[in-house]
Amino acid sequence: MTQPTWSSLLRLPSGPVDLSALDPRATPGFDGRKADGQAALQELGPVISDLQERLFAAGRSGGVERLLLVLQGMDTSGKGGTMRHAVGLMDPQGVSIRAFKAPTPDERRRGFLWRIRQALPDAGQVGVFDRSHYEDVLAARVRKLARPAVVESRYDAINDFEGELAASGCVVVKVMLHISAGEQRDRLAERLENPAKYWKYNPGDIDDRKLWPDFQQAYELALERCNTGAAPWHVVPADRKWYRNLAVTQLLIEHLQALDLGWPPADFDVEAEKARLAAS
Repeated sequence: MTQPTWSSLLRLPSGPVDLSALDPRATPGFDGRKADGQAALQELGPVISDLQERLFAAGRSGGVERLLLVLQGMDTSGKGGTMRHAVGLMDPQGVSIRAFKAPTPDERRRGFLWRIRQALPDAGQVGVFDRSHYEDVLAARVRKLARPAVVESRYDAINDFEGELAASGCVVVKVMLHISAGEQRDRLAERLENPAKYWKYNPGDIDDRKLWPDFQQAYELALERCNTGAAPWHVVPADRKWYRNLAVTQLLIEHLQALDLGWPPADFDVEAEKARLAAS
């Protein structure tokens, strides 16, 4: 029997979304324990490194392929940890990371997708968005930063934008890191207990916990409305950090493998260059 892919296990089905029905501590695709998962992640290092190098080489040789990883999740869901432990397995010269904060007044005047377009990865690169254009239908909806009609119009705009990316050779991998309210509380408490983690703590996170149901509802709507064939959503259970890192790495590997990139052929006479080198 063929093993299901990580993409198929974690891909969100079309239709209405109920995050409460998805277990944040589940480990679909892996039945080992923490130590097993950590060991499995390390074994994937050479695999993802080789695939990324092929992508990078293709970009240097006229290829248009690129990959964009969109990471979304509630505070403490592990976007930073995912970048350190999953994205960190790749060569940094071929990775571009952009963390999106609140838009500046100038950015707001240009439209919500303008700054996103400026940060897209070049050919041959793996781009990572720590938060993204989805904040404009998540935080904007919950905090009422835009009129309801404006927020409503953005779902179609996002789908059109991501469709354009896919058509241009950009693989869009969208991952929602699904954490429970209880696990978030524990992680915030850990930051308050450990002086080495005070810098990670934001008092505003406590205020946002009061809005947890509203954010969950906003996520459900965004996941449902923007789950397309060109750019589907994957929901990764994130209460177990080791599983989160393993799952995202496996998703990246599968999408890079699907590009089926070989090594670019030499654009010079190999034998002649060998002879020149031997005579040098």
